[in-house]
Formats: sequence, C-alpha cells, structure tokens
Amino acid sequence: MRRSFVIFRKRPRPIVWTCLVLAAAYSAAAPVRAMEEAISVTVDQAKLVKVPAGTETLIVGNAAVADVTLLKQGPMMIVTGKGFGETNFIALDGAGNPVAQSSIRVSGGKDALLVQRGMERQSYSCTPQCLPAAKLGDDPKYFNEVAAQIKDHNAQAGGLP
Repeated sequence: MRRSFVIFRKRPRPIVWTCLVLAAAYSAAAPVRAMEEAISVTVDQAKLVKVPAGTETLIVGNAAVADVTLLKQGPMMIVTGKGFGETNFIALDGAGNPVAQSSIRVSGGKDALLVQRGMERQSYSCTPQCLPAAKLGDDPKYFNEVAAQIKDHNAQAGGLP
C-alpha cells in the first residue's frame, strides 16, 4: 500500500492535470461582461449602444432579427431592428476574446394600428394620422401594394429607381 502512495505522489493522475490545466485556462480568460439589461429596439429603427473599449468584432445570433454595426469612432455600435423577436450579440476584442454580450429584443412600434380581417392583416402608422405602412406579418397583397407605393414615392422624390 505504501508503494502505491509513493507512485501517486511521483506521478499525478491525468485527471488531476486536466483539472489544473482547465482551472488555469479559466482563470486566465478575459471575463465576459454581460450588459446590464437586454437592448430593446423597434423594428425598422436604429439605436446607438455603447460597447467596451477595445471591441473589434461584433457577432449577432440571428441577422433576420437584428443587425449590429461597430462604429470606427469610439466604443459604439448601431443596433437595427430587422424583424420581430429576440437574439443576442457577442463583442470580441482584437485577440478574439469575448468582452461583452447581451440580448437584443425587437418589437413593433407603439403608434401602430393593426387591422385583422380573417387571416389577413394590415398595418397603419398613426403618427399623428393613420396611414398605410408595410410591416412584417401583413397580408402579402397589402404589403406588396404599400411597398410598391413607397418605392415609387422615393424614386420620384430622389430620382432613384
């Protein structure tokens, strides 16, 4: 029995080394800051959000819900609501280490009127008058008609196709 004890002291078991290596790696890793609360943004709108200094890369979980863009001047990013729902983002430093992360919640606007006719939905923006608006989830025929009017109007106003 003593011989077994001496062998153990001279050669630690692989599990001990594994635990020591994992503990050292965990303590050496840069801490990931969780942002205070989830970032809330309205669909089709942008919001400026501060990120930790040294952030060089942003990763968004679902680009169909939100888009994130890192500004070159200062530690700021732009979060744009693309679709309804929730996703997350992770900020990385120059070495690829995570420095921050947070949830992003995208919701509809507050000044909207939704008209539901059976399975068909139509959206109106009521600021201050209620006018047609193309929103995600609208009936395809209504959505395409409103989107075409918006496109034609923008082309006439700016001379763009």
